[in-house]
Formats: sequence, C-alpha cells, structure tokens
Amino acid sequence: RCSPCSRPPTPRPGVVCLAMAPRNAGIWRRRHFVLVAAAALATALAPRLSIGLASTSPLPPCALPRRRAAGAAAAAAAGVLWGGGACSQPAAAKSRTEGYEVQLTDSEWAKQLSKGEYAVLRNGGTENPGTSRLLKEKRKGTFRCLGCQNPLFASDEKFDSGTGWPSFASGLPGVEVEAVNQVQAALLGAELRCARCGGHLGDVFQDGFLYQGTRSAETGRRFCIDGAALEFIPEDGGPPIKGIGSRGIYG
Repeated sequence: RCSPCSRPPTPRPGVVCLAMAPRNAGIWRRRHFVLVAAAALATALAPRLSIGLASTSPLPPCALPRRRAAGAAAAAAAGVLWGGGACSQPAAAKSRTEGYEVQLTDSEWAKQLSKGEYAVLRNGGTENPGTSRLLKEKRKGTFRCLGCQNPLFASDEKFDSGTGWPSFASGLPGVEVEAVNQVQAALLGAELRCARCGGHLGDVFQDGFLYQGTRSAETGRRFCIDGAALEFIPEDGGPPIKGIGSRGIYG
C-alpha cells in the first residue's frame, strides 16, 4: 500500500507497473520496492515534489509514519530509518477528535462502528490486503467516510493498483493530508484522514509514475485506502456498500 504491498502487483491490460514486490510478508508486508535507480531519482527530485492536495487542516509531521516504505538505499540516503513490518505506533500524534466538526466519544464511536471499522478509523489500523469489498467495485458513485458520510473519493479516480487496497488517483476536498517535509512525502508518503471526523483513511504516495496507463500516472499520486474506512454510494441508486472485508485488521 505504501510504495509497498505484500505481493507483486497483478499485471493489468494497458497498465505497466515499474515496481517489484518481495514475497516475505512477515518483514516487508505491504511494500513493493521501487527499483533502486528510480528511488534514487525520487530522492534527488524530492525537493521539487509536494503532496499537492490541499488539506483542510494539515496534520503535523509524524515521527514514525506507519505503513510507508521506499527502497532501503534511498531511505538511508535520505537519512530516514524505517524498520520492517507493521508498526505499532499511532499513525500520527494529532488527536483524531480535537478540532474536527464531528465530535463523538470513544464509546460512541465503538457503538456506531464494527470492531474492524473502529480499529481503522479511530486507531489508525490497517486491513489485510485483498479483503475489502470495494476492491472490485467499478460502478459510478462516491466513496465516503463510513464514520461521518463525508464525500472523499469519486469513482472516476479509482484504479487497480494491484496492491490489495482500494486506490485512487486523487481525493475530494474532504480528504485531509498529513503535513510532512518534501523528502518524506516523496519517499514515505503521508497519512490521510477524513477532514470532518478525523478518521484514519490510509496514506498517499507520490509513486503514480509506476502506474502507467492509469489516472495515477497523470496525477503522480496514489491514495492507498483501507476499505474499512469507506462506504460506497452507487450513482444508480443502489444500497450503500461498506468496504470492510472478512479477514480482519492488523497493525
């Protein structure tokens, strides 16, 4: 999900992915490596890169960003130390309640959400790859926050990244992006939250160039989202579809 995943991206007609993924999910879970040369190039260009999506209320930089990776050589060159596997640290230090329009207590959130949905939205957890019901959703419609129904992503921006998590080329104004320095944004990504309730959504990465033939290659970004944080509202008037899968949450 980061520049990461637990398995190699699945080839898609008309889509050329320049990354390869190691299969050791225990250590490099959720990560696929960018070729060292490409990672080094990203490092060199990092000062010119920025997240680009305006944040309603930018998040402060996180000392230990979760679920983010880049080539080890590039990370070392950037002076960033990052261990393998899912990190147990919070996704970010900023409160998920203070300053947001929707104000609920933890107990109220726990009653409103399932255990897995609560783990993602309120605790910054990560769902298992390949489990979200939204992965194969191709209908027209809007993906909104499961916690507060805030519109977050348009269906036209969704693409198949092959990582096992719903992916989008861009977000709507309701998506809040963590404020990080340019090198971290380029190599490690930034956390995404719902700007209305503070719920954790996933991460955004500047590796869109890896997904030639998709909208992500045009925007240069990949919004990698936990399906458990979303519900899909079909344009055809069908019932809402919750994104949580059946194989649990980790991290």
